[in-house]
Amino acid sequence: MTARATTARARTGPRARRQRAGLWYVAPAVLLVLGMFVLPVVVTGVMSFYDWSLLGDRTFVGWANYRRLVEDTSWWHSLGFTTLYTVITTVVLFVVGFALASAVRHKRRGVGLLRTAFVMPVVIGFATASYLTLWLMDDRIGVVPDLLRRLGLVDGPVSVFSRFSTALAVVVALVVWKTVGLTMLLLMSGMQAISKDFYEAAQVDGASRRRTFFSITIPLLRPTIAMVLVLTVIGSYLAFDQFFILTQGGPDNSTIPVVYLIYRAGFIDFNLGYSAAMSIGLMVILLMLTTVQLVILRSGEDQ
Repeated sequence: MTARATTARARTGPRARRQRAGLWYVAPAVLLVLGMFVLPVVVTGVMSFYDWSLLGDRTFVGWANYRRLVEDTSWWHSLGFTTLYTVITTVVLFVVGFALASAVRHKRRGVGLLRTAFVMPVVIGFATASYLTLWLMDDRIGVVPDLLRRLGLVDGPVSVFSRFSTALAVVVALVVWKTVGLTMLLLMSGMQAISKDFYEAAQVDGASRRRTFFSITIPLLRPTIAMVLVLTVIGSYLAFDQFFILTQGGPDNSTIPVVYLIYRAGFIDFNLGYSAAMSIGLMVILLMLTTVQLVILRSGEDQ
């Protein structure tokens, strides 16, 4: 049989037909990814090289928007605040989520009810949760400040959103309440996937709980921890609703996350080109942070 005949048979054989069928099956998903993710990134990248007004003409300006971004103090201030918020939220979410996952990982009476209670806030939208928090904590319409005044515990206004520390604390508390259920579920699933044989062997060897935790649970939970940290960091850097509704960037523009700044540039200042440049800058930062997290966790796993 000649080489040409062998090649032709390979192209029309059962294996080739299965491969073509597989391509047809994944084609809708590929088109969805291209249309929903890749194409918007390409369009945003193109827009970042233009002075593109939302209501006017566009002019090619090259790297001018990126040079402006490097020199923009409001961008760096917003990025610094977003990083601070991300660090605080990630640490608190992970610690609380890990504690809850450890508490409800084993089946016993009442655990199912606790799991449901912790997970229920996850289905609530951030906008809805933010308006609920505003209804509770705002000094003008809030239930909590009015109750404190009626009980005589405070005398005067209770302006939690007029101070940076209390405003940030309220937003972090809202985010933890809203999303800790998902963190708990992910960590609990990872814990339950660890074979009991490891713990039984450690118990036979006389290992303490502390040694078992750091020598078995944490190393075998690294993939789950990596996923949780990546999702939390990305979600925190993309925070918008809670700040837009609760603090509106105040007090004194001290709680403006990066996405809020991008929104202002595009839909208040009508400068889509500069808004696109900030979006690309944020995307690059997220890619770098995600890569660093995965490299660190993977290198620890290989040791």
